[in-house]
Parts: sequence; structure tokens; C-alpha cells
Amino acid sequence: MSPRDPSSVQPQADAEAPSSAPPRKKRRAIATQPVERIQRSLFGEILDWMLAPLLLLWPMSIAITYLIAQSIANQPFDRALEDSVTVLAQQVSEVNGKVVARLPVSARDLLRADDIDNIYYKVSGPAGEYVEGDVDMSQPPPDDDRSTVGTVQFRNDILHGSDVRIAYVQVDLRRSAAQRAASREPRLATVQVGETLEKRAQLANEIIKGVILPQFIILPVALALVWFALSRGLSPLSELQQRIRARRPDDLSPIDSGQVPEEISPLVRSLNDMLARLSQTIAIQKRFIADAAHQMKTPLAGMRMQSELALRQDDQVDVRRSLEQLAKSSETATRLVNQLLSLARAENQQSQAGGMAPVELSELARTVVQDWVPMSFTQRIDLGFEQPGHPILINGNPIMLREMLSNLLDNALHYTPHDGNGRVTVRARTEEGGGLAILEVEDNGPGIAPAERAHVFERFYRILGTPTTGSGLGLAIVREIAQQHDALVEIANNPRSNDPRQPGCLFRVSFRLMPRTPFIDDIG
Repeated sequence: MSPRDPSSVQPQADAEAPSSAPPRKKRRAIATQPVERIQRSLFGEILDWMLAPLLLLWPMSIAITYLIAQSIANQPFDRALEDSVTVLAQQVSEVNGKVVARLPVSARDLLRADDIDNIYYKVSGPAGEYVEGDVDMSQPPPDDDRSTVGTVQFRNDILHGSDVRIAYVQVDLRRSAAQRAASREPRLATVQVGETLEKRAQLANEIIKGVILPQFIILPVALALVWFALSRGLSPLSELQQRIRARRPDDLSPIDSGQVPEEISPLVRSLNDMLARLSQTIAIQKRFIADAAHQMKTPLAGMRMQSELALRQDDQVDVRRSLEQLAKSSETATRLVNQLLSLARAENQQSQAGGMAPVELSELARTVVQDWVPMSFTQRIDLGFEQPGHPILINGNPIMLREMLSNLLDNALHYTPHDGNGRVTVRARTEEGGGLAILEVEDNGPGIAPAERAHVFERFYRILGTPTTGSGLGLAIVREIAQQHDALVEIANNPRSNDPRQPGCLFRVSFRLMPRTPFIDDIG
């Protein structure tokens, strides 16, 4: 026994099975655990993708609005502070080397007249000494840039535990030209006016309320409109679902894609393609069942009749004759069933269009011819094969191609004379000019009349005057497999036959050659 024979290594595998079985069972149990799938709603998913960014952007919008409101609220109050510090700076002067602020009493009362915010001011001398105002107000940071003298600047600070906004300006005490000529270095006094931020906060809050409150009204309305729009937009899906549910179970007609939106059309076209394939599959199954039921009646009835006849016979010779007829009927029924199954397999393979691979046609034909050599010896027919000197590569299904050639050989051996003069030849060749691979089966039998050649590929068709032992399915199987491979089947007289009474028959199947590539050359 060959060491590559699977049966030769089976005992060893069985011996090792106890030690390796538990892990294998565990892996299989893990692999077969069902994966839980969560069904998602298209409506809910679209709503999530729309509302989640909206709810995320809403607090960001509030924060941005608050910052903008504060900026807007600061502008009028900063201008008021700027006016106050400018007026106060105009009252600051130097008298006998001493800084004084000649601020009228009415002006002092005006600075203190605010009912909401606290107003503070302070005047400092060149050395930072206190001149007048709130002594607790801190000095502004030093500024070496002389260009800022006389320019009002702002800063934020904390005074008496409250946030304040302070406007300050540096005033050059050298007012006259004589004073400037006497001293090159400027003598700068600092004037500050500050106020708390209550009014600013109130104005900012009013602005925010004016902006945010309408959003509380608009947001629910927007959500309702989004909900309504999604419901209306997805209503064609519900209508399509209702139309599909209303169909009869046997209604496989295409769905009208003109009544659905453009976005759903690809889905509807895919469903129509699936319905077409399903309809084709069901039609093939119905046709197979009908053909099988119709064609099996005759051999089964014959077998029943022969068996009943054999039971009624007393003569052993008659019993033997009935049993021989019964054996022939069972052989015919077996052949019919096998060919029906082959035809169904070929049609199913055509509907699936799968299993295609590079096939070396001449080598495949040689192995099929070898399988039929014993049958040719039994029927006293010379069966030959002409193999080319180079590989012939096509794209095909090896199992279906073997079935096709077997039916052609069966047909040729069946109709070729069994008198020792019958010849059947299988030939594989190429036509390089046309890029074709040719498979030919020729015989020297009675041939097929030109008027019958278009009908012999029909199911259960038999030419008048031919033996009735055939099932009439062989050439139908050949046609189905050829169509599966986009091949052309032609019938002609045998050009090598010299007997007019026996013109013979030549079946030629033409395939497309595969293009030559390094990978294909390696296969060849």
C-alpha cells in the first residue's frame, strides 16, 4: 500500500486522537458559538448623527456667546472709564514741586454717584507717592515705553475683595515749554479710575438671555422638524416594505425601481437580481422534477411489469428472460437518473457561475479517454486520442468538462457500429489565429442529418429510427456545460469518412484560450 494512501495513516491518526481530542472539541465549541448581532435602526442612527453634534455644539455656542457678550458689555463702560480718567488727568498739575489734583467737589461727588458699581480713583506722583484718592489702589506695572504717555490703558485688578476694571494714564507734569526746557527727563504722574464689574455682568447676562432664550424655543422646534423630515424621508422604505409583504409567495417578478428614491434604487436592483436568480433556480428545479417524473414512468412501469411477469412464470427459461429484461430496464433507469442528475448539476453550476480555474484541456481529455477504453474494447470500437505537443489552457470547471466529454464519448460509442470497424477519435488542438482551443470527437457512425442538428441538443429528443435505449439527455448536458463555459458546439459530418452510407459525425467544441502569462506557463 502506498504511504500516500489515506487509509495507511488512519490507524496512527486514530491512535493519537485521545490525546488531542479534548483541545479539538474545545476549539470547535468556541468556533461554533453564535455571534450576537445588534440590529440597528436606520432612523435612530441618522437621528443620532444629527442630534449628537447639535447637542455638543450647543454648550460651545453658549460659551462663545458669553465671551462675545462680555466683550460687547465692556466696550461702553470702558469708554466711560476712559472719559473719566481723561477729565481727571486734566486736573492734575505741579505747584511748587508738589503734585496736586484740583478736582472740584461736584466732580468728586460724580465719581461716587454710581448706585450699582463702586468707583475708585487715585492720583500718584512721579515717584509713586500717594497724592489723592483711594490709597489701597495698587500702582500699574512699570512701562518704559515713553510713547504711551498720555494714552489711556486698561487693566483688571482686585480691590477690597472685588474684581475691578481700571483705566489709567500717565500725565507729563511739564505743561509749559519752559518747564520742558528746564528738565529733560519727564515728570510723570499716574491717574487711575476703576469700577467694579456689576453693571458689566448685568449687561452681559441680558445679552446672553436675549440670545439663549430663543434657542430654548428654537431647539425643540428644530428637533420636531428633524423628526418629521426623517419620518417623511424614510417613508419610501416603509412603502417598499409594505409592497413586498403584500406579494404572493410565488410572485418573483421584479420590483418597480421607478417608485423608490434614487438612493434606494441600487438596493432594489440588487433585490431584483436576486429574485431573477431565485426564479431561475426554482424554474430549473421544477423542470428537473417534471422531467424526472415524466421520464421515470416508463422504465419503472417496465420494471414492475417484468417483475410481475417473472413471478407468474414457471419455466426457468422464461423467468431468466424476464429477469434479463428487468436488468436492462434497471440499467436504463439508472442511466436516466444519472444523466438527470448530471443535467441538474450542470444547470446549477451555470446559475452559480463558480468553480472556474485554469484547465489543461489536452491532459483532461486524455484522462477521460483512458476511462472509456475498457468500454470501447467491450464494444469492439477503435478509440483513439490525438494529443498536441503543447499545453492547451482554458478557464473552466474540470468536473463539468469531464462530464461534457464523457457524454460526447458515450454518444459516439453508442451510435458507432460494434462490428470491429467502428472508430472514435478524440482530438485537442488550437487555432492560434482565432485564439481558440478546439476539442473534437469524431466517429464513423450514421451521422446526424443537417435538419436534425438543431434539435438533438433538446431534452429527451430522439431522432426517428434510432435505438430507444438512450435517454435523450447526453447532448443536452453537453450544451448546458458548453454554455457555462461560453463555448460553441458545432456538428458536422466526419471529413475522414469515405462511406456515403456512414458519413460519421464530428462534434467540435470551441473554447477561448487563456492569455499566456508566466504563471500560466508554469501551470502548463
